[in-house]
Amino acid sequence: MKDEVSIRNLQTVTELEKVRELEALIWSLEDSVPVNQTVAAVKNGGFVLGAFLHEKLIGFQYSFPGFDGTKAYLCSHSLGIHPDYRAFGVGEKLKWAQKNTALLKGYELITWTYDPLETVNANLNLHKLGGISTTYLEDVYGEMNDGLNTGIATDRFLVDWWLKTKGVKRDLNQNALQVIRTDQFNGNLIPAEIHLNLAHNTLFVSVPGNFQRIKAEDFSLAKQWREATRKVFIHYFKEGYTATDLMKEKENHYYYVLQKL
Repeated sequence: MKDEVSIRNLQTVTELEKVRELEALIWSLEDSVPVNQTVAAVKNGGFVLGAFLHEKLIGFQYSFPGFDGTKAYLCSHSLGIHPDYRAFGVGEKLKWAQKNTALLKGYELITWTYDPLETVNANLNLHKLGGISTTYLEDVYGEMNDGLNTGIATDRFLVDWWLKTKGVKRDLNQNALQVIRTDQFNGNLIPAEIHLNLAHNTLFVSVPGNFQRIKAEDFSLAKQWREATRKVFIHYFKEGYTATDLMKEKENHYYYVLQKL
């Protein structure tokens, strides 16, 4: 089915209204981006991509320009897939189309944020696309009551996706040091011990692969994972490490690869 999905750059008010309808379906109307804002972004260096299956809009990606005082870049604000079509690689297809569109507009860098405990997103952002992160942002959006984030601090990785480079050569040396020693409790991975004094070119940081299930079954454990990983990533990013990949250890056990580049 993935091969049947087509991606189009959306321009008209009618098209962008359809995007807002889909966004409201995925999240809520109040969390969707007003059409007057997406229209303005499209006319000023941004764009909205739509994923279509037999002319039905099943996904979208919205980007707008950013500037940090030194360089211009593209902010990847949101990407949404209709709930009935989330297992078909549509999100990855939208991201590659985003890269191609951004290059045509002259961008060299795309940035966005994601929750580092959501390993599906991490697998796409770092492992498949080749993005990297050196920045950990604490409680970016404050309290959110959207189901996915309710009751948990909205910490995020800031991803840098450099479009004209070949990407980082990932060091997957099995002699890398483990930052978080883990145990199992009721079938869930738990952070048992944290090491903040390690010095090695490559470090592995364990994370659970079922964070939403942990939230539902053991909310205190979910908060432990947020606090443990926050402490680890803030510390090692300050020490000059870069998150370059996410690898699967076994079912519901993943680890981030941190490298000194």
